[in-house]
Parts: sequence; C-alpha cells; structure tokens
Amino acid sequence: MRRSASPFSLVLLGLGVFLLVLAPMLAWYVKPRAAVNPVDIDVTAVYKGTGSYFDVAETETVHDRTVTVTQRVRGDVADSDRDRAVWDVVTTVDTEKSLPAADPHDALDFSTARWVTDRRSNRPAHCCQEQPYHEGEAYLKFPFDVQKRPYRWWDSQLGSTVTLAYRGTEKIRGYQGYVFTGTVPPSKIGTRQVPGALVGRPEASQVFAEEWYSNHGIKLVVDQATGRVLYAQTGPRQTLRAPGAEKDAVVLLDVKRLSHTPATQKFAVDKAKADSAQLRAVGRTVPIAAAAAGFVLAVVGGVLVVRGRRRPAAEE
Repeated sequence: MRRSASPFSLVLLGLGVFLLVLAPMLAWYVKPRAAVNPVDIDVTAVYKGTGSYFDVAETETVHDRTVTVTQRVRGDVADSDRDRAVWDVVTTVDTEKSLPAADPHDALDFSTARWVTDRRSNRPAHCCQEQPYHEGEAYLKFPFDVQKRPYRWWDSQLGSTVTLAYRGTEKIRGYQGYVFTGTVPPSKIGTRQVPGALVGRPEASQVFAEEWYSNHGIKLVVDQATGRVLYAQTGPRQTLRAPGAEKDAVVLLDVKRLSHTPATQKFAVDKAKADSAQLRAVGRTVPIAAAAAGFVLAVVGGVLVVRGRRRPAAEE
C-alpha cells in the first residue's frame, strides 16, 4: 500500500503555513509601516481660558477676559514623502473683540510655522523650509508607542524644549491616556521696540523692551498607542520689561488655564480610538488570530497528509 495526500489536506496545510507566516509579518513588518505620521492631516484645535491681555485700543492690560487660541494644522502633501511629514501650523490668539475675525491678522496674536518630522520616529527633520528651527521629541503630537518617561516637548513661544514628566494616567471622555506635566520659569525670549513710557522709561521716546515668557503649567494627556494629544492645558504668561529691569512692566498675556474645548477633546478621543484600534488589529489581534488559526490548520492538514489515502499498489 502507498499513501497519497488528498487535495483537501494539502490546501489545509498550505493555508495553515500561509497564516503562520502572515502573523509575524503583520506584527513586525506591516505595523511599523502603519505607525507613521500622516501627510494629509487637516485638524483644528481650540483652546479657551480666562485671563489678562494688553488691549491696544485701551493702552492698558485688561483682566478677567475670555481668550481663545485656535491652532490649525494642515499637511503639505506635495512637500511630504515616504519618510517625512510636512505640516503647516497657523495659530491665532483672539479676544472677544476679534473673534470671529475675517482676517486672522486682526487677532491679538497671529503666527505661522512649518513643522517637519520623521514620519516614524516623530523627531525633527530639518528640511523643506522648516520654520522656525525646532528640536525635541514631541510638539503637536508624541511619538507612537508612548513610554512612561520624561519627554522633551517643543514650546513654540519659548523657542526651546521643555521637559515634561510622566504623571500617571487620566481618562478624557472615558478614554485613558498618559499624563505629562511641566512648567516654564520666566525666560527672556527677545526684544520689542515700544514707547519708553509703556515700560516706565518716559524720558525715552522708544526703547527695545525685553520680552519675557513663562508658563504656569503645561498638562498633556496623550494616547499611548498613537501619541495623539487627547487633552492639552497650558498657562502662558508674556510680559515686557524695561531693558535690564528685573520686574515686569507690562502684562501682554496671562492665562493660568488655557485648555482644549469639549469639541476639540471629543475629536481627539474619537480619532485616537479609531487609529489605536487599527494599530492594535494589525499589530496584535489579527496576528494572534492568524497564528492560532494557522497552527490548527497546519496540524490538521499535516495529519491528513501523513495519513493520506490508501490505495492498492496494483492500482498504481
């Protein structure tokens, strides 16, 4: 008697082997290529808080006013490529008087930036008309697979990095993220030409006043899998000092708690849930299922192949 494997057993064995090979490929090859910063991003984040700002019309600092910060991030698909993501950022700081404004230049403050990163590591990629030059491990988002350790966060107002410490976990709209916090001590960030009387130097018609910046506290809640910021809270304080002075002369902006609006939080959480589920499926759920199914099919197919169909030697 000789043994001959049935087509069915060969199909089972082949399918099982295929699934066993597919499982590690999904986890080790496909997932790392799926975990990349997008190039076609178009996201708007809104912060609101109550504080003080310098009202140009009234030529004085006013208090207990609503301040709104709007940050729009759009990907430049043409300048991005397989390795780099190019994102253009427009940030406006508005008061109740300037919001809504037809022209963002009418805002209390208006700034633009171009952020270029390595799509996989999230680290800066200094190219493609990056402006301003930036450093650190995170800015608009954290790297994928966030760890429980300090991260260097780029503070665009400071023009440098701030070390944010890991502070445990917190749920935003029922979805858990990692908490990172930090502060910025008063730091000189530049100069601005202003009337001398504005900073206590009435004898001078114009002076180059010193611009100072500090932050009462930065708090970010971050999705562990994707690095997306689920909730952001910051406390910017910007002031002017007379040249060489040790005390603030004018408060330009001081908001102790400027945080994401509920709508911004909801959008961030919904996106994080969807993106995390996709990464989890590619990196864990599907590979485990494929490996389990592949093992069973390979074993069954192998047994059937070994048993074969017995046929009399004469028939062969």
